[in-house]
Order: sequence, then C-alpha cells, then structure tokens
Amino acid sequence: MAKRGFEVVEKYQDAGIEIPIRATHHAAGYDFQAAEDVVIPSIWKMGLDLKAIGQSLFTDRSQLESLLKPTLVPTGIKAYMQEDEYLQLANRSSNPLKRFLVLSNGIGVIDSDYYNNESNEGHIMFQFTNFGLKDVVIKKGERIGQGIFLQFLKADQDKTSATRTGGFGSSNVEK
Repeated sequence: MAKRGFEVVEKYQDAGIEIPIRATHHAAGYDFQAAEDVVIPSIWKMGLDLKAIGQSLFTDRSQLESLLKPTLVPTGIKAYMQEDEYLQLANRSSNPLKRFLVLSNGIGVIDSDYYNNESNEGHIMFQFTNFGLKDVVIKKGERIGQGIFLQFLKADQDKTSATRTGGFGSSNVEK
C-alpha cells in the first residue's frame, strides 16, 4: 500500500510535468516546479500608494484588495498521504532575497483529504506576492517552492464530523 507521494493532475497529464524530487540526499523538501508561465505583478507597479492607504483615499475597498491579491502559480501536482499527515508548502529561500517573492499565506498546508477532491482534484498551487519594483516572470519548469511531509498530533478532545467538499483554500466548514 502506497503511503505518500505525488501524481500529476489530469489537466496536466500531457504537459511534461515533473514529479517533485528532493535536490540532495539530506534535503527535507521536495522541489515543486511551475506548470506554466506566470507573471507575478509588482505591488508597486500596480499603483499601490502607501500614503493613499494611510489617508484612506481608496473609496472602494475592493480596489485596494485587488491590488494586493496574491497570484496563484499552478504546479500540476497533487499529493497523497496518510490521514495523520499533511504536506507543508514553503517558499524557496532565494525567492524573497533575489526575486522579492513571498508566500502570501506564509506556509501552505495540504491536508490528506485535499487529494482528489471534487473541486480541483487536489491540484497544489503556490500563492505569491511580489514586493519588488518589477514584475517577476516564472517560467514553466522553474522551481518555485518546496513541500515537506509532516505528521501531526490530535488533541484528546478532538471531534470532527465534516468531510471536505471544497478545493483550494477551503474545507467548506463554517465558523
């Protein structure tokens, strides 16, 4: 019985997607690559004005939110694992330093029930914000982040009854 690993999602079956691998024998993370070319726009180039934000000159909140919305970079990959495990997504250490790219959510958490969900088949995407002065172009096949399989513990009082029905960014559980 397979314990954990990666597969290519159906949409990218014929796109030459590579399964994530570890770069060295002692590496913890599996390197993920971009499944297609993506432009990560600079928040500054898009007209973000800190003075205007401070003075509340944005009359429409959605205008400001659209300026700061992260860009999703598809990987074409899904991950399977044991029920008491998750895949932690982390940025490459060189991305903030060299390219001004940060993972907008800090780290990503891919739960075991995300695999093959109805909404998107468990397609893993990295979300980036570019705080540099220029747009960043990520090319297909370029390494964008890492995934580390980790085990987690449950509290003595743990009780769950919900099952996943959503895809990216939601377990569809209210509260």
